[in-house]
Amino acid sequence: MRQRVAIVTDSTASIPHDVAEQLGISVVQLELKVGDEYNDERRVPHPALAQAMRDGIPVATGEPPPPAFFWNYTDAAASGAEAIISIHISEGLSRTCESARTAAAEIGIPVYVVDSRLVGLGLGFPVMAAAEAAISGATPQGVMSVLDRRLRTTTQLLYVDTLEYLQRGGRIGRAQAWLGQTLSIKPVLALKEGIIDQLTKGIGPDRALKKAVANAVQRAGGGPVDIGVEHFQFADRAQRVLDDLRSQLPQIRRVTLEETSAVLGAHAGPGALGMTVSPAT
Repeated sequence: MRQRVAIVTDSTASIPHDVAEQLGISVVQLELKVGDEYNDERRVPHPALAQAMRDGIPVATGEPPPPAFFWNYTDAAASGAEAIISIHISEGLSRTCESARTAAAEIGIPVYVVDSRLVGLGLGFPVMAAAEAAISGATPQGVMSVLDRRLRTTTQLLYVDTLEYLQRGGRIGRAQAWLGQTLSIKPVLALKEGIIDQLTKGIGPDRALKKAVANAVQRAGGGPVDIGVEHFQFADRAQRVLDDLRSQLPQIRRVTLEETSAVLGAHAGPGALGMTVSPAT
């Protein structure tokens, strides 16, 4: 069966490379500047990025330029797709959707640019579900229906060792950053309405992460779920959190443990950890 719908996303979705290839997902790279050097984020080694951040070297991120989307869309159209669904990082965090829309206006088939209002595996799991629907032969409307349901029901939480890096990037207020650093309060953050907001907090990482896991389990419901943990230079902690999630959720379909996108790591800082629970029904 010919696939009628092509799926495009961006590198902040944290989809494992082999999974993206298997599901035919095209991934457009965001850009990262470390010091004076620009690169696609996939070309920036995570240990080098973490060290640059600790050393105070300026780090900046940027959306893909419109031509990066244009050539992906052109390839999809040339392969016979009738429509393209392009799903991206929250517009509250990045201008990636804006860049995608600029390119979409130049393509001869319908291109639906979707602001996921999420990021990381919170974006990645709905994209994977949309790709599976497309492979099964679903119409563009059918794929969009699957995607919308997954975006609405997915829970994404973020733990950071320090609010310093989010504050530097303008993602959190100065007073909150000062409070977290001074009192050793470790916040658990969530994406609400497409922007980062504080959900709960704990004194020290263990308490904060236990609260995060409990919250994720509560929001998962009783049905089958996809679960994922992503981290920036803290694999042991990520594995422990994933084990906690697995022990408390009765029906798990897909499990993903990944080092997060370098762009997300640049905003959240070394030691950051994200967890995602996405109902698979």
